[in-house]
Amino acid sequence: MNAVQSPPELFVRTVSLPDRTGGLIDLLPEGTPLAWLNGEDGLVAWGRAARFEPDVAPQCTTPTDNSRIGQAARWFTDLLKNARVEDQVGLPGTGAVTFGTFTFAPTSTGSALVVPRVLIGRRGDRSWLTTIGEEPDQHPEEALRTVTEPRPVGPLDWRPGSLTPQRWKDVIAQTVTRIRDGELEKAVLARDAHAEADAPLDVRMLLKRLHARFPDCFTFSVDGMVGATPELLLRVEGSEFDSLVLAGTRPRGEDEESDLRLGREMMTSAKDVEEHAFAVDSLRASMKPLTEELTVPDRPHLLKLANVQHLATSAHARLAPGVSALDAVAALHPTAAVGGTPTEAAMRLIAETEGMDRGGYAGPVGWLDGAGNSEWGIALRSARVDGTSARLYAGCGIVAGSDPESELAETEAKFRVMREALTDPGK
Repeated sequence: MNAVQSPPELFVRTVSLPDRTGGLIDLLPEGTPLAWLNGEDGLVAWGRAARFEPDVAPQCTTPTDNSRIGQAARWFTDLLKNARVEDQVGLPGTGAVTFGTFTFAPTSTGSALVVPRVLIGRRGDRSWLTTIGEEPDQHPEEALRTVTEPRPVGPLDWRPGSLTPQRWKDVIAQTVTRIRDGELEKAVLARDAHAEADAPLDVRMLLKRLHARFPDCFTFSVDGMVGATPELLLRVEGSEFDSLVLAGTRPRGEDEESDLRLGREMMTSAKDVEEHAFAVDSLRASMKPLTEELTVPDRPHLLKLANVQHLATSAHARLAPGVSALDAVAALHPTAAVGGTPTEAAMRLIAETEGMDRGGYAGPVGWLDGAGNSEWGIALRSARVDGTSARLYAGCGIVAGSDPESELAETEAKFRVMREALTDPGK
């Protein structure tokens, strides 16, 4: 049982680095990199100084049980007690840092915290290097390696997921009927697809392509979950809390006029506005007991990405004394944007109808440092990468006004993000 595991004693040292030209991804060696990137800022890391996998609850009867997040929080707290930290920079993401991914459901395997051996961070005009190990590192710069160029992906064999497109549309239609019958108000349903390569996939290539196309998203790689999510579950710096709620989606237009038209349609669509309101109400209800001065705008704004546009609402608050970032993660997950409303009814419907285990898809993914600073997103626009295989995921919110054909088209648009990251030019 993980409850009796003792974290190792670790020595942590963070030093300033000269500001470097080029991207952080270019500093990653081949292997199983860790990354969290937004614009030019972020963290990249490699190696494993420590790792924790929470216990799984295969017979759990409460679909919203987030005890795995609590287990992970206690483990990291114990690790910090055993860590000797020298931090010459003192910014969020310095000192002891762990990357994390939590599964969507409590019955799934795949949740983990990973403490890297080497981390490089950038925030504005500041860059730093952190080394973590069992012995003090007097020469941390020696941990920097000469890295190779990321390998192209090569030919891919694509296979359908758990449900055919027609079967998935049938599930959507059945879900709409259940919503109209009053069983629930909203359910977020997802599909999967599979890709198989001839050689192990180089995650660095996926990161480079995703980050280049979606610089305003959070590009991540944590323990096999790789993607570019637009959805910031939370950011905590000190006691300050921020979140970005996304629900309601349209494609980008072919020109400026059609793009504006699609955005206006979504802003006035009863279906999309209702779907978004459920997600915002979910955040309010989850965070009100944990915060002070919670501020949530009355109306959403449009967030335009390279391939789609969303209804978006930014929220801000101050965490109540004693509340940690992982407390907030556990309170927020699953949001109505990835689960549904009411939450338990939606989670049970998802388990009954999707025909697959989501694993880390639509679960929290991000990082946490020893000072409590943290950024967590929701693992959307993502794939689970394991050696030569990648499993892609895409989903959409279903309400009473949903149309199965339109929802299928929305998932295809969301699949395109990872399909294009996996497909070499000219293939």
